[in-house]
Amino acid sequence: MPTRAIRGATTATANTADAILDASRELLRAILAANALAPDQLISVLFTLTPDLDAAYPTRAARELGWAEIPLLDAQQPRVRGDLPRCLRVLIHCETERSTREIKHIYLREAKCLRPDLSQAGF
Repeated sequence: MPTRAIRGATTATANTADAILDASRELLRAILAANALAPDQLISVLFTLTPDLDAAYPTRAARELGWAEIPLLDAQQPRVRGDLPRCLRVLIHCETERSTREIKHIYLREAKCLRPDLSQAGF
């Protein structure tokens, strides 16, 4: 089965564990639903957070969703003047029969402004 990469981003409402984990779960569920993926199709997941988010690791949300066998990694985004605050980004590598044109990259909440060309109604 071909390997594909899926991007996504969202924002947390605050720098709290609950807000970061809620945003992470929402984003991960939306990416899987939009791309008709099951967790066993996932190869690896890389999360990044802006420096103003330090209350929780988003990988914790993935583990709570049952992603125990998937390699996960958290990293901090570089501090860039004017960057979207409280932003969580994800890069998912997966196996899917979908072509690269059929992949749906998901941008939620305030992160829709990062890629308005990819943001879809309903997400």
